[in-house]
Amino acid sequence: MKLRDIAGRLDAALEGDGDLEITGVAGLREARPGDLSFVAQPRYAAEAARTRASALVVAPDWNGAALCARLRVPQPEQAFARVAEWFAPPPVAPAPGVHPTAVVAPDARLGADVAIGPHCVIEAGAVIGERTALFAGCYVGFGAAVGPDCRLYPHVSIRERCRLGARVILHDGVVVGSDGFGYAADAEGVRHKIPQIGIVEIGDDVEIGANTTIDRARYGRTVIGNGVKIDNLVQIAHNVVIGDHAVVVAQVGIAGSAAIGA
Repeated sequence: MKLRDIAGRLDAALEGDGDLEITGVAGLREARPGDLSFVAQPRYAAEAARTRASALVVAPDWNGAALCARLRVPQPEQAFARVAEWFAPPPVAPAPGVHPTAVVAPDARLGADVAIGPHCVIEAGAVIGERTALFAGCYVGFGAAVGPDCRLYPHVSIRERCRLGARVILHDGVVVGSDGFGYAADAEGVRHKIPQIGIVEIGDDVEIGANTTIDRARYGRTVIGNGVKIDNLVQIAHNVVIGDHAVVVAQVGIAGSAAIGA
């Protein structure tokens, strides 16, 4: 894309050669001629001065040294993310409809324009909201509910009766509703399983990283609030409550019944 075209789409102030051909996006250190990069914080000023990028997305008041063109916008990181999507669109979801290898219970309810990919299983009483896409190998258990405009990447498992809100993104291998780790020892010290009969309830606009597990409540609910972002390889135990818009990064473990605020 021409740099002036990018500036126009971002409503950015252009400083430099608008005829520059931008062929990709990259971080400051990895960028090469033809790449667009960005500076969001002052601590990256030294890297910006050394970058080989052809242009930078910067804030209106940024005055660091850089031997390249600049696009000035109020929020550089968000603007750069938009450009990145133009060069690398998100994975194409399955086309609306049910793949012939999928197994869907007769009484499961599928909303309009739902896409069910190869080898998915949707159990009795499950509900899939409109425009939701399930990639290959997903499982939605008995009585579970997935809201509208969700995206479940390959091998996601939603266990029985658990509930997802709208616009939820679950990456490969996420498990929602596995049993909590609950046992009681008898007089001889032998541990016996305590039934885990609660659910997991996930709010709207949540994104959960690959191979993260969220245990169902022993009784009641494990709750993930609206807008929560969870990274890869996180373990959330039974009856945990995480408040709206909290962020949980990789390899965190949260013990049962812990409460995390908004």
